[in-house]
Amino acid sequence: MRFHLRVPMIGIVLLFLMGLSFMLQLMGTHFQKKNTPLPDARGTGTGQQGVPLSHLLHRAPHDNSFITKPSKRFKVPRPAPSPSTRTCQSKSHIVFLKTHRTAGSTVLNMLHRYGDRNSLTFALPHNYEFNYPNPFNVHRVKGYDGDNKPTYDLLCHHMRFNLPEVRKLMPADSFYFTILRDPATLAESSFSYYRSMSSAFKKAPNFKDFIAHLSQYYKPGERGNQYARNFQWFDLGLNADASFTESMARSGVREIERTFHLVLLSEYFDESMVLLKEELCWDLDDVVTFKLNAREASTPLNKKEAEMLRAWNTLDLYLYVYFNRTFWEKVEKFGRKRMDTEVRRLRERRQELAEICLEGSNPVRADEIREEGIRPLQFGQEKIMGWVVKLDLEPDTRAQCIQMVTPELQYMAILDEKQFPGGV
Repeated sequence: MRFHLRVPMIGIVLLFLMGLSFMLQLMGTHFQKKNTPLPDARGTGTGQQGVPLSHLLHRAPHDNSFITKPSKRFKVPRPAPSPSTRTCQSKSHIVFLKTHRTAGSTVLNMLHRYGDRNSLTFALPHNYEFNYPNPFNVHRVKGYDGDNKPTYDLLCHHMRFNLPEVRKLMPADSFYFTILRDPATLAESSFSYYRSMSSAFKKAPNFKDFIAHLSQYYKPGERGNQYARNFQWFDLGLNADASFTESMARSGVREIERTFHLVLLSEYFDESMVLLKEELCWDLDDVVTFKLNAREASTPLNKKEAEMLRAWNTLDLYLYVYFNRTFWEKVEKFGRKRMDTEVRRLRERRQELAEICLEGSNPVRADEIREEGIRPLQFGQEKIMGWVVKLDLEPDTRAQCIQMVTPELQYMAILDEKQFPGGV
């Protein structure tokens, strides 16, 4: 593992402004693949226009545990080389559509670290996001100046996808990827995190009541309601309130498939990282992560509630089912035995680094984290958890450990300071 970067101090004022900007803009598992196909959705729910969902597929989410055990301090050994004999050129021009509440913050930390370590240029927003929920526009990129724009390597912060504008900014050989989540569990997470931002969520006294009266609380076009229905479809730049038809949904997913080289699944995060590592031709340590921006607890869903939420989010369900299938096709092409081996290596390395870096085996509440630079912003009604890094580490080792647990806002401030030391 490479330890040669220093983590600069973050000013209290800068962090406060970033957090404030975030809130203001918001206002405007182990390898589980089976030999058999995914099970049919056997509920009686319907989506937009009364479309039955019994023909659609879904897979119940599985927990991808990031839990590790502490051990004594020791220097970081490099991981054993991959058994793969492939030769390739690592990719550094990358577009990541960071969807909301899908483990995107964990993926983003990986991209932050890679770009930081390799002195790549990030397309950074002026604030927390690129004027979300409005479609992405190149003029929202900090430092962008038309024909005099710099060469950007990575575009990876929250935006509503807009391909023509992205292409104005990013090199033609850029690698595009995103990540999706089962719309049922995404809906629960979104309600918890964005309750104060969505008109539909604010009307409901609690999540169970929201599920029971979806059409009563949700009105298209009301403030923040992109969080309440077909959230992923919206983030991908499509019309989340469109009436469902098979041809329209098929057209949407095919457009996405033409644009994105890889679509990951948050429920299969480790398998996703293996596929991503293969596509980017990166090293194992480049894709090892600790889970970030996770909530302390979630509301469990029974089968009926999950089916109702999937039916409510018909477009997201169609999207998820389609790319669930393509994901496992890629796994089969990669090789299931090989995937087993690579997932095991990834988890062993995560465990090894957790034992080196972290105090305790579980994430902790923000008020238990002494260092402001790695303390997660608290937003929404749930507690967002973080990690405590051991103090008795060699400086270079500790710097790398700090990078692995640095939340999005703080790391963005670090990158901003490096790219714009005098401001803009």
